[in-house]
Amino acid sequence: MALQVGAGAPWPSDLDAVLSFLVGLPPFLIYLVLGTGSALENIVPAIPADTFVAVGGLLSTRGDLVGLWVFGTSWSFNTLSALIVYRLAYRHGRAFFEGGVGQYLLKSHQLERMGHFYRRWGTPGIFFTRFLPGVRSAVPVFAGVTQQPWLPVAAPIILSSGLWYGGLVGLGIWVGNNLTFLGALLSRLNLVLGVIAAVIVVIAIRWWRRTRRQPHE
Repeated sequence: MALQVGAGAPWPSDLDAVLSFLVGLPPFLIYLVLGTGSALENIVPAIPADTFVAVGGLLSTRGDLVGLWVFGTSWSFNTLSALIVYRLAYRHGRAFFEGGVGQYLLKSHQLERMGHFYRRWGTPGIFFTRFLPGVRSAVPVFAGVTQQPWLPVAAPIILSSGLWYGGLVGLGIWVGNNLTFLGALLSRLNLVLGVIAAVIVVIAIRWWRRTRRQPHE
């Protein structure tokens, strides 16, 4: 049975589109959409999976969705996708950067430096950067390319993904029918995390430029 949502609430236009799309689907399809979006976020960072999951949490307070299933589907799909990306990068990533276009993106000595960083700071680094939009999708890729062991990569991905999606579902449940408030909270949260992500990207670009011709530093 499709979810029914009462009219008359002052929905923000961006979240209204998400809401209108989701409420026209039966619950099992909503779970599938949320899970698929969460999985694809590791491949296409522009997908607004966070917004969908938060709205899914909101809908669990007023329809047929179960908040625990919204969380479980999003968490499991996102984690599995990230670990698949890591594994593919582990098996094929090094070869990509050793020839063709890849060799012009990262030099071998840069990969060695990245590997050293991951070995020293990888677990906490993976954990914290998995909360950052855009950056989070690159984390399992370079963990795989630099041949990091499975457990130190999987553990922080599983934990951070659980905390993130659990928080989003909880946020949606907490605001209840107030989608305007949810939109404002998500905007502020994404702004703060986006600024942090942008700073990290700038630092990464500067590191990339500085180390291109300094293999022995």
